[in-house]
Amino acid sequence: MSGGLLVAGTTSDAGKSVVTAGICRWLARKGVSVAPFKAQNMSLNSFVTREGAEIGRAQAMQAQAARVEPSALMNPVLLKPGSDRSSQVVLMGKPVGEMSARGYHGGRQEALLSTVVGCLEELRGSYDAVICEGAGSPAEINLRRTDIVNMGIARAARFPVVVVGDIDRGGVFASFFGTTALLSAEDQGLVAGYLVNKFRGDVSLLEPGLDMLHELTGRRTFGVLPFRHGLGIDEEDGLRVSLRGAVRESVVAPPVGADVLRVAVCAVPLMSNFTDVDALAAEPGVVVRFMDRAEELVDADLVIVPGTRGTVRALEWLRERGLADAIARRAAEGRPVLGICGGFQLLGEHIEDDVESRAGAVDGLGLLPVRVRFEREKTLARPVGEALGAPVEGYEIHHGVAEVLGGEAFISDDKGYSLDGCRVGEVWGTHWHGALESDAFRRRFLTEVARAAGRRFVPAPDTSFGALREEQLDLLGDLIEEHADTDALLGLIETGAPAGLPFIAPGAPS
Repeated sequence: MSGGLLVAGTTSDAGKSVVTAGICRWLARKGVSVAPFKAQNMSLNSFVTREGAEIGRAQAMQAQAARVEPSALMNPVLLKPGSDRSSQVVLMGKPVGEMSARGYHGGRQEALLSTVVGCLEELRGSYDAVICEGAGSPAEINLRRTDIVNMGIARAARFPVVVVGDIDRGGVFASFFGTTALLSAEDQGLVAGYLVNKFRGDVSLLEPGLDMLHELTGRRTFGVLPFRHGLGIDEEDGLRVSLRGAVRESVVAPPVGADVLRVAVCAVPLMSNFTDVDALAAEPGVVVRFMDRAEELVDADLVIVPGTRGTVRALEWLRERGLADAIARRAAEGRPVLGICGGFQLLGEHIEDDVESRAGAVDGLGLLPVRVRFEREKTLARPVGEALGAPVEGYEIHHGVAEVLGGEAFISDDKGYSLDGCRVGEVWGTHWHGALESDAFRRRFLTEVARAAGRRFVPAPDTSFGALREEQLDLLGDLIEEHADTDALLGLIETGAPAGLPFIAPGAPS
């Protein structure tokens, strides 16, 4: 086999990421050497590869589904929003500056086409198949001229396109037809067909509509994927208060001890890597919720201040909402608080920021003896160490450099020298994302939290976050294998879009 496929969507959040991961896992189980690819990603949910490159977590998850090591080649352009109008541009895993949306779409994006095509060709030379994920919708006609992630990359690679639609939102037939009809004739020639996502009910009731869609467009539907809870793993952006599915919805076992443990996560602005709490919610008896009001902290056994792309902005937000005072009261009462990355920084005494917010000198919450100075050079690392007597590993993505002036060491090396973060009483802080995925460390940390909170909570002795993640990826592979026409998908990957696909008027405006 040699070839590829682009998974596009009628909208953002139609299911492109999970369908791409499902196809990767299905192919990997068949023994096909496969890699994921997304030319351009906009996300605050990122990951660091072993070579020290920053990419979207969705692509790292898809690489795990494909059973390959993630690489910057799989996500050459990452945009990390800093406001409604500007983003940090990360190129081949390294930040290259801030840019407005107008500046990016006004020329910079188009200039990157050769870079992303080169990355795709390098992957094609190393793998039997490359499964590409689009962004938003390919029918965003205002952006088509500079598009490098949807039809732009499909046309450059001559890849067939399958369009995913979320039927749970309604209007999926109009979305499929309209998406196709707003593409140029050449782009339409690559759209091979459709994939219905999140269907609830009797598929036979849907079939007449699929037949009519075929008559209208000359394109078939390659499968109807049923609605499944808990499949939205490592999403690109956004926050669903329903806890986004993922590991949180998969654990139904009762707590091992007599009590549950309640975790409140502050939903700070520009929140990054909210997946850090997935491993906590994987534990039976741990209840995780996101919150934005001070009164919601009252019954929490642990409060987490997560990472953010706007540390100073998040600090102001906490103060405006009374959350800063509520967190300070918790600390004074000896009730657990954990700050991760930006959350760790704002728990400190002082921040000097002439890089991210350009706010200059700012007082932190003063709960940890830490002073933070923002540097233009971004720290990107995959460290390993020890905490609470257990091995721990994570990844670092931050401009702020912390000077720890006291407290107890949090994460140390094998000789006991501090590597990162600190602890004062029941307030903890670290720059390391993903640390809670280390099973033994997570269990010991939760034991400490339960003791401080006075809860009779006992971590399950055998919860493996890695095993749960693999189960989820297998569920995605099962969805494709059981509910999609896999023979037809293989044919598309190997030979491309069928010849002679009809043009649907009116086509893209000139």
